[in-house]
Amino acid sequence: MSFNGYKDLIVEGESVILYLTINQFYILEAKTTTLSKKGVVVQNIFQTPYGSLACGDLIGKKYGTKIQLKKGWAYILQPTPEFWTELLPHRTQIIYTPDISMILLCLELKPTSIVIESGTGSGSLSHAIIRKIKPSGHLYTFDFHETRVDIARNEFKEHGLSQYVTVQTRDVCTDGFGKDLEGKADSVFLDLPQPWLAATFTSQVFKRGGGRLCSFSPCVEQVQKMCSALTNLGYQEIQTMEVLQSQFAIQKKKMSILNLDMLKTSNNKETVKNEKEFSNFITSVAPNTLPGHTGYLTLLLFHQHM
Repeated sequence: MSFNGYKDLIVEGESVILYLTINQFYILEAKTTTLSKKGVVVQNIFQTPYGSLACGDLIGKKYGTKIQLKKGWAYILQPTPEFWTELLPHRTQIIYTPDISMILLCLELKPTSIVIESGTGSGSLSHAIIRKIKPSGHLYTFDFHETRVDIARNEFKEHGLSQYVTVQTRDVCTDGFGKDLEGKADSVFLDLPQPWLAATFTSQVFKRGGGRLCSFSPCVEQVQKMCSALTNLGYQEIQTMEVLQSQFAIQKKKMSILNLDMLKTSNNKETVKNEKEFSNFITSVAPNTLPGHTGYLTLLLFHQHM
């Protein structure tokens, strides 16, 4: 599928992004037919606010093509982890792009990285990690919920990413990450209710010389327990941060300019003539409020085996 690298032409069965506006985009499959709710094969028609679209007509078109609809138009774009984060079916609370960007930066991921993730959840972060570490790296992701694991595994397969990821059902808080991963990981990411329980097993999976760890927690009490556990385990350079996204509006403004002209009257007395002029300019306007809290990122920048 087109999640695995960029392509020129749309192939039948691929997932594509139908982009209408910055706040209106959808993911759909380029198929001529589909199954109805009653299990009957019908023409694959997608309804948009600007008119219907026959999905089979997309096959063979170039990505980036402008598609004419009855009441407007849309663009056909490649699917990306950012689009998938916005459109994926929510099986759990997910991590969004601002936090994902900081996680990828702090874990210092590269195309050869071996990464361990727990839990998999809805796979929002997993797709971003895979894009960063392929083609030579690999992601090992765990979740204790078997149904979620099966759904995530199927999604990775449909998106053409199976060769870069291994999905397993496992409670890492009690069972660890398994002997097969001992001494193999460059980075570990934890998104768990009690990450300090899994932290006891992380020193076993890091490569010789250390690695990088990041834990996502929505509550500061979780952060406190996690930092205390990491300190007791001998971890160093522990820090916690919160990523808040601020969106500025770009607007045209008109501002009056006061022009003071000094004029002399016939009696040689000075008077002031006030003339108002206006200047148009473009400026950025800060938001009145910031978005709400998402979670805290607890980062371990270096670990050395004791």
